[in-house]
Amino acid sequence: MTANILAVDDEKDMTRLLQRSLEPEIDCRVTVAFSGKMALDILEQGSFDLMICDIRMPEMDGFELLDKVKDIYPDLTVVMLTAFGNIESAVTAVKKGAYDFIPKPFDQDEIIFRIKKALERSELLKENQRLIRQGRDKDLALVGDSEPMQKVYDRIKLVAGSDITVLITGESGTGKDLTARSIHAMSDRKKYPYIPVNCPTIPEHILESELFGYKKGAFTNASRDKPGLFEEADKGTIFLDEIGDVGLSIQTKLLRVLQEKEIKPLGDNRVKKVDVRIIASTNRDLKQKMAHSQFREDFFYRLNVLSIELPALRERISDIPLIAQFLLDKHCKKLNKKNKHIDPALMDQFLKHSWPGNVRELENLLLQGILYSKGDIITPSDISIDRDNSAVPLTAVPDASQMTAMPYRAAKEKMLREFNHAYVGARLSVSHGNITQAARNSGLDRQSLQQIMKRFDIDPDTYRCQD
Repeated sequence: MTANILAVDDEKDMTRLLQRSLEPEIDCRVTVAFSGKMALDILEQGSFDLMICDIRMPEMDGFELLDKVKDIYPDLTVVMLTAFGNIESAVTAVKKGAYDFIPKPFDQDEIIFRIKKALERSELLKENQRLIRQGRDKDLALVGDSEPMQKVYDRIKLVAGSDITVLITGESGTGKDLTARSIHAMSDRKKYPYIPVNCPTIPEHILESELFGYKKGAFTNASRDKPGLFEEADKGTIFLDEIGDVGLSIQTKLLRVLQEKEIKPLGDNRVKKVDVRIIASTNRDLKQKMAHSQFREDFFYRLNVLSIELPALRERISDIPLIAQFLLDKHCKKLNKKNKHIDPALMDQFLKHSWPGNVRELENLLLQGILYSKGDIITPSDISIDRDNSAVPLTAVPDASQMTAMPYRAAKEKMLREFNHAYVGARLSVSHGNITQAARNSGLDRQSLQQIMKRFDIDPDTYRCQD
């Protein structure tokens, strides 16, 4: 599809030069404007993929135009032209939201390369918006326009059109599943299945049969043939979430799939060919696990053909207002609530918080705010962020003064029950119901946390995302 580019410069010769340089080399149509006001009028009349804008212009300079464009058309990709060597202006342009800057006079090969990259970014954002508009794909949206996220978008675009195996790294809650879904949705395999597998939640003796399937009689209760997830994902994509938590035996079998493109169901003497793209993720340091012989080196290098590292939320604080509003709109609609907004004082707390649970922690905190707030504004009194950075609703903290009339043992049991529901509930909220992750964040082993949950009737399913 032909891209629409708006070139803005008060020097008419420069706009003509941009037309002559870009149109023969890129499938694009360059529209020209000779002032900031003219550019705004043109933007009102049509849809553009990219704006190239000079910084120095009379009446309305490039920075002022950039501010207005970002307010009205926040998703429009903007590239600024600046005098050669004026690094200070270039830095200012990027801070104000420009995608890139190009010094004048420019080299033709360089500007063609840079504009192609900018158009790829625009295409990715448009695809992301398309996914947002599709009800069933609403949760595919990666939200954020910070520099770290722009690098992620560039990386997604780079790998989406190929069958390269991708390893997505990053802390829990940074959006590894969303990234994998975005890659699949932009690939040639998008019409075929996308199968996510949360590896840590499936016991290893079951994981093998789930992935590769089994033949009738392969083990007790195997009363029929059952295809595995790799067969179900044929021609599509399989996402192996938290691959760092699988054992060496499964790693060996997955290595064969990567090398030979074939699987061997349990109890079967024959192998089956599969055409599946593998995307994996981890929040672990796989090189450290290799050093301790807990992760196969050959398997790592087969997985890590190309990696995408997702930034922690604390590394892209500027994205928080945009993410928060997106999540509020999403969950208010799901919960049949009127649209709510965040009090500036609460937003100030958000911007200062370290977010160990990343976007997932922010999402759960906002869910609590939607439910606890009385009006249209979520205030600091509706939710609280405790010292160890876990989101805990204020009303969940037990008040000992209300128990003084109760017998000691009854009061103690009530206090323990309310504390554990608040504390463990917060940990499960941050981990989206993942008991292993919640136990790790609590400094407990999984079995100890399960015993606490069993004693106090804490159901992890309550804290899992329900779409």
